[in-house]
Amino acid sequence: MSKVCSVCGKKPAAGRNVSHSHRVTNRMFRPNIQKVNALVDGSVKKIKVCTKCMKAGKITRA
Repeated sequence: MSKVCSVCGKKPAAGRNVSHSHRVTNRMFRPNIQKVNALVDGSVKKIKVCTKCMKAGKITRA
């Protein structure tokens, strides 16, 4: 399952964990993607949306 928001296009970003002793390991910052039924162009569709878009009211739930 792809972790891309269909509203804002947010996707996983690469970063690094840095410990107290400054040892560095790679990590991923993944957005919180949910499958929701939303109104898209007057019809109900199941889309993948990040929770920030849901909280901001960028979609209307069906």
